[in-house]
Amino acid sequence: MESIDMSRIGDFLTTFATNYGLKLLGALIVLIIGWKIIGMIINGMKRTMDKRELEPSLRTFMGSLIAILLRTLLMISVLTMLGVAMTSFIAILAAAGLAVGLALSGTLQNFAGGVMILLFKPFRVGDFIDAQGYMGTVKEIQIINTILKTPDNKTVIIPNGGLSTGTMVNFSTESIRRVDWTFGIAYGDDANKAKEVLMELLKSDKRVLADPEPFVAISALADSSVNFTARAWVNASDFWSLFFDMNQKVYQTFPQKGLNIPFPQMDVHLHNSK
Repeated sequence: MESIDMSRIGDFLTTFATNYGLKLLGALIVLIIGWKIIGMIINGMKRTMDKRELEPSLRTFMGSLIAILLRTLLMISVLTMLGVAMTSFIAILAAAGLAVGLALSGTLQNFAGGVMILLFKPFRVGDFIDAQGYMGTVKEIQIINTILKTPDNKTVIIPNGGLSTGTMVNFSTESIRRVDWTFGIAYGDDANKAKEVLMELLKSDKRVLADPEPFVAISALADSSVNFTARAWVNASDFWSLFFDMNQKVYQTFPQKGLNIPFPQMDVHLHNSK
């Protein structure tokens, strides 16, 4: 009996080694080589993303995501080599993935938007932007949301989906900006003198750039005033300080030069009737 049992065990081991030994060895070799190749691919991608100076959060996320996908495909290939039927397993994964995708459609849209923002960089952390009805400084660019800090110190969280597809104004892209004002004088005041005063105020301010040069001209003959448009180019960091200072200078200087700052007026004529 013992000799019979031992022979059966030997036959089983021989059959197993014949039928599965080569498959197992081949699958093991594919697993080891494939794992090393995937590591080389991930390292190469990281170097490429570093050279392109992508956002650190995007580099980490993309590296992890692609590593998981490639290693999952490798494991499926290895199991297929061993004769494991993967058709039903893949069908179950596909159905589960579809259900999760439908449930998280909004989140996936925001995720895709975050990837697009991090890749194409329409704005960066520290930029001042106007988007989705909000204006503020970009504090964080996350995969799902972008966080703004408004000038009055409010925190605004904007989903990346709409942010990546909607209209957005970036005030920090250019190093210089144009400041526009509208100033009015009363009818009857000397328009040439008003133009000279405005041009002198602009050129005397060191924050105003000489090129492009300042511009002053009559822009409208309004109901109660003659309106001048004044324009000056400044460094972006000086935009608001010059805007407010110029308003104050004009308010103080116009009366000193004999120029009247008008306000809305209405003439009422009374007629005696018999």
